[in-house]
Amino acid sequence: MASSCHSVEVPGKPTETGTALLETATGSIQAFQGFAPINQIHEHLCAFHFYGDDMTRQVEAHHFCAHVNEDVRQCLVFDGPDAGARLIGVEYMVAEPLFLTLPDDEKPLWHTHEFEVKSGVLFLPGVAGVVERHNLEKVCKTYGKTIHFWQVDRGDALPLGLPQIMMALTRDGQLRQDLAQRVEEKFGVSFQKESENRAYMRGPEHGIHPLANAAGKGLKTDLREVDLPATTTTATAHAGGFSLDG
Repeated sequence: MASSCHSVEVPGKPTETGTALLETATGSIQAFQGFAPINQIHEHLCAFHFYGDDMTRQVEAHHFCAHVNEDVRQCLVFDGPDAGARLIGVEYMVAEPLFLTLPDDEKPLWHTHEFEVKSGVLFLPGVAGVVERHNLEKVCKTYGKTIHFWQVDRGDALPLGLPQIMMALTRDGQLRQDLAQRVEEKFGVSFQKESENRAYMRGPEHGIHPLANAAGKGLKTDLREVDLPATTTTATAHAGGFSLDG
């Protein structure tokens, strides 16, 4: 099963010289205006996600994150760290107090980060020691909501199908060893060694909420047809529409 970037070539013609020149020109002009949302990205986290309805489908996930404020981060998720990586999803991270305000039917869509951090499998590529651990002390207490749009693990050349709710590892024995070994070798890290270094860290102050992590169950996104409300007050018929169910 594919689970790393560039395992399948994205269809389409190679970028033409004219297109590249146009991108350079527009980029230079708009650089003065700034790419404000992108420029806020300040950290790169590497971890693993699995599909909410199938733990065997695991994906290497590179998060490029920005703080909205002290309690909220928003991350673009790619299947690799290089320029050719594919944007496969997004993740939102919130501090525990914000998570606790969510409706109970929303909480199962969110996962914890405590195990990922303390086990060493969530790390900042190229950042080691005290600096990395200081950052992850905060991440350890957060909850995340992740949606993937591109199922690269099954070899999709383009984003196909419905958005998928993704979950995070919560205990030993869940992570595929072939995936773990490949990432450790690629980035020169040791999950076991880093786990020992992070033993002092603490997760959410009130403990892991029982409804988080899909409340211990599987979650699958389905599509169903629904009535589409009329767009004008004079309309008498409803058109067909679709609704996503998590």
